[in-house]
Order: sequence, then structure tokens, then C-alpha cells
Amino acid sequence: MSIDLVSRQEWGARPPKGSYTTLRSTKGVKVHYTGSRVDPAILDDHAKCAALVRQIQNGHMDGNGWIDIGYNLAVCPHRKVFVGRGPNRLPAANGPGLNTGHYAVLGLVGSSGLVEPTDAMLHGIRDAIEYLRQVGGAGQEIKGHRDGYATECPGERLYAWVRRGAPRPAGEEQPGPGTGAPPWPGRLLRYPPVMYGDDVRAWQQRLCELGYELEVDGAYGPQTREVTITFQRDRGLTVDGIVGPESWNAAFAEV
Repeated sequence: MSIDLVSRQEWGARPPKGSYTTLRSTKGVKVHYTGSRVDPAILDDHAKCAALVRQIQNGHMDGNGWIDIGYNLAVCPHRKVFVGRGPNRLPAANGPGLNTGHYAVLGLVGSSGLVEPTDAMLHGIRDAIEYLRQVGGAGQEIKGHRDGYATECPGERLYAWVRRGAPRPAGEEQPGPGTGAPPWPGRLLRYPPVMYGDDVRAWQQRLCELGYELEVDGAYGPQTREVTITFQRDRGLTVDGIVGPESWNAAFAEV
């Protein structure tokens, strides 16, 4: 996948005041807004986006007493994704007792001023979500901050988008079946010869249509178990350790 990351060094982040808690996986991602006024001038001056992220970090560290900015990633109106705590690190923004369940992604819109996310920002939030799924073990859930916590966050506009399933805006073609672009580029999946019925055969065909390369290696054992479980994790499925028709059918249902 393609993502336009702005590193902590590039946006001028302060170093954290302590050690992060490691987070290997989550149920998904929660979307946030700033909860305050956002100057619409950031639409025309990207330098103001970095300044706003620094302002938010200062508020979280000096006002809230957190070790760092509370979000894993923050997205500006220009589809730039700022690295906050980053993947595999516990956020602080979701609320007490709720941070282990979901990563936190901020959209740089507020309660006044700039309240309407641009299409580029919505694409950027989707980029951030897919990035966290790919490298951070995020599951399939996409929720708003208010889901499970008493807050107006992420605001009516962003929350309405989340409730619709957080779709990418129209007008930009996305990779799909037959494009040769797999959801996780560069992955080579190896499976044994097809001996287990039409469900597995159809599943393999679907993976080929999505752009995966399948190498039939004839091995039935640890390698097959590993790739099956890897695929289940990529799809956000419960990993039950079963290698056989039940696991294949469950994974196929999610393709």
C-alpha cells in the first residue's frame, strides 16, 4: 500500500517523557477529531498542519501529563499521515480502560473553524487504518471515539463517515480484483495441492484475482499452518489454530 508518512523528526515532535507500552494487536481503530477550533488556514498552508500537531502534543504532555501525544497517527487535509506514537504502541486518547482495544487516529478537523474533512483527509485516514492493519496488527473494526466513551468526538461529520463504514471518497480508483495489486504487496503465499474440495479451490482462485501469487509446493505441515494463520490474521479473523476446511471456509468467507 502507499502512505505518505510524516516522521516525528519531520514534524518536530518532542521526545516522549517515558517508555511506551507495547501493543501487538487491536480490535481495530478509533477515529478522533481535535475537539477544539481548527484554523481553516491549514487548508492552504501545510506548515500550519505540523504546527497544529505540535500544539496537540504539547497539550497532551503538559496539560494531560501523558508521556507523548495521545494518538498513534494524525492525518491532515492534504493526505499526510503524521507519526504520533506509531504502530505497536499503546495510545492514550481513547479513554481509561479503552486504549488496549483500538489504535487512535486523529483527523485534523475540530468542533469549529475547519469541521468538514476533505476527501484527501478521508483517504489519509483510510491509509492510516490500512497501515496499522499491515504493520501494527490492527483488526477490522473502525469506530469513533464516542463508541464506548462519553464524548462528542470525532464530531458529527467524521462520525457519520465512520458509521457509513469509512468508505474512500469517490473519484479515485482503488486496486481491486484483476488489477494485479494485492492488498499486502510482495506477499507470496504457498499452499499445498488442491485436494480438499471446491471451497479451497474457489478460495485460491479468489486470492489469484486479488493479485496474490500462489506457489503450489506440495507441503502439508508447518508451512501450510503458518500461511493459513497469517492469512486469518490479515483478514482480522479469530485464529483458532485449525488447518483444514473449517479455517479455509472461514477465511474464504472474508475475502
